[in-house]
Amino acid sequence: MNTEFLQSAEWLRLQEATGKQIIPCEEDGFVANGIVHTLPLVGKYLYVPRGPIGTNFSAQGGSTSGWQFLISKLIEEAKRRNARWIRIEPETEELLEEIKKSVPYKVVRATHDMQPREVFKIDITPLEEELLARMKSKTRYNIRLAEKRGVKVFETREKNHIAAFLDLITATSGRKGITSHPRSYYEKMLEILPKEMCRLFVAEYEGKIVAANIIMFFGETVTYLHGGTADVHRDVMAPYLLQWEQIKTAKKESFQFYDFGGVQTGNNQQESKSDWSGITKFKTGFSPSTAPTVFPGSYDIVLDTQGYFLYTSLRPLQRLKKSIIG
Repeated sequence: MNTEFLQSAEWLRLQEATGKQIIPCEEDGFVANGIVHTLPLVGKYLYVPRGPIGTNFSAQGGSTSGWQFLISKLIEEAKRRNARWIRIEPETEELLEEIKKSVPYKVVRATHDMQPREVFKIDITPLEEELLARMKSKTRYNIRLAEKRGVKVFETREKNHIAAFLDLITATSGRKGITSHPRSYYEKMLEILPKEMCRLFVAEYEGKIVAANIIMFFGETVTYLHGGTADVHRDVMAPYLLQWEQIKTAKKESFQFYDFGGVQTGNNQQESKSDWSGITKFKTGFSPSTAPTVFPGSYDIVLDTQGYFLYTSLRPLQRLKKSIIG
């Protein structure tokens, strides 16, 4: 069963609605759905977010396994669309090594990771009391403080609440120096993805929305995907209660895991000038004994050596331009 929402048919439909070309690619339970990206001067590449995925990635009985056939099919589809490389994100190092051995192309570390290498994913099957007991005392205290101050958390699809979320995520991105999607992207997300899958939760204080999150419910995992907070009333600790109420909702609906998304513990360095320490401390406070889930990162199957050389040669110039402008 596909348990990765970034490899779901619903996610592909969203990407298609935003103007991207998609390549559905499934074979006997193995999935490697791709999204075509186009770069100035360089051209196209095919991105397979958090994929390929499947239950068994080894050859059986000397024959070509399902996943190997899938990769061959993916390469064929990429070539048909003139993609110069395929960016993959294998779940394990074992799968990465199998891919390296089986494809007739060079597989190299990507210039940067598309998705966080570390995510903080916790088991939420224990009782609520146990989950609270596992938290850092400060996290638990802040949840209780938000409740005491009268912060209200609820799920919504009201237009005014969606507008408040958009305002918050824009403000948060500007405050923290993070690049966010255009407002239209979030609007399409809430419009196109099924309501039971993509859900908006908000925290309200004294009639004002002070925090809001988009949460994905898919497979056995609920994932915190996008969020924004107000620069006022920070003393009421609304984001703590918001996350806790989202976890409680996931538990009630029998989900097994809650994924807080990207963290950076220092064990795995990511290409980012952003300071991840604050958000990492916030997320890990909900279960400090849980180790982050670590992925191998993004890798490129190089189909066109010259085109890929052009891309890697231009990357330093692009970073220099950004630093000068910024």
